Amino acid sequence: MPERGRPPSVAGKVMAILDAFALGGVRLNLSEICRRAGLPLATGHRLVGELVAGGFLERVPDGTYRIGTRLWRIGSQAPAVTGLRELALPHMEDLYEATHDNVQLAVMRDGEALFVERLRGTRSVPLLTQVGGTLPLHTTGVGKVLLAYAPEEVREAILAKGLERHAPRTITDPGELRRCLELVRNNGFALTRDEMSVGAASVGVPVRDGRGAVVAALSLVTHTRSADIRRLLPPLTTAARALSRDVAAHWRSGPVAIADEAGPVPEPPSTVRKLSS
Repeated sequence: MPERGRPPSVAGKVMAILDAFALGGVRLNLSEICRRAGLPLATGHRLVGELVAGGFLERVPDGTYRIGTRLWRIGSQAPAVTGLRELALPHMEDLYEATHDNVQLAVMRDGEALFVERLRGTRSVPLLTQVGGTLPLHTTGVGKVLLAYAPEEVREAILAKGLERHAPRTITDPGELRRCLELVRNNGFALTRDEMSVGAASVGVPVRDGRGAVVAALSLVTHTRSADIRRLLPPLTTAARALSRDVAAHWRSGPVAIADEAGPVPEPPSTVRKLSS
């Protein structure tokens, strides 16, 4: 970390540019990159050009930029790919085949829901999430599960920051959210309707390790009008229990904290994990 008052190093500027994509937005124009990275336009233009030449970023025909193939290949070697995502994918694929709804897997990271993997169908409700992206905990099914089972001090610290409204039914009152999270713990699942985006509902359940601690959350996202808990919950809980067994077995094979492995992993730049309905 640079000393106070000293300008950032070249490495720091490059990291700020790459981190701009972690804030959301698969494609960014040069002005957006520089604004997010806090860099002058001329500096950003030069460094972005070098990153494009090296394959770490790609420039698409409309003039915007996205994560490049070279950076994705490096990121794909992170433990998260061979850890939680690898364990989860077979169960997520089975869950999609049983429901034909969007399937998402998330862990808590820096007070937000970090999406480790997702599967979506061609006729499923549109998703705001992307692999390696984050969404607020209080607006999503996975987020409410992660927040409900988080240590009390972590939960209260997040509530103290304020609850931003994202849709008409977003819960913004801390007291109401506390009551909602208590229901999540009592019922074993979280349900959201029109809380992150209008027309979308999600059901989330916990994924546990061999000690019973919640390390991740699995969810189905569907249209609000078709969010029938009697249809969605049985296959979702079955998949989560199966994944929890695999996670427990993974823990027995070595002291690896899967939730800590699941850092941001960029999606392949030219493909989206998308299934036909």
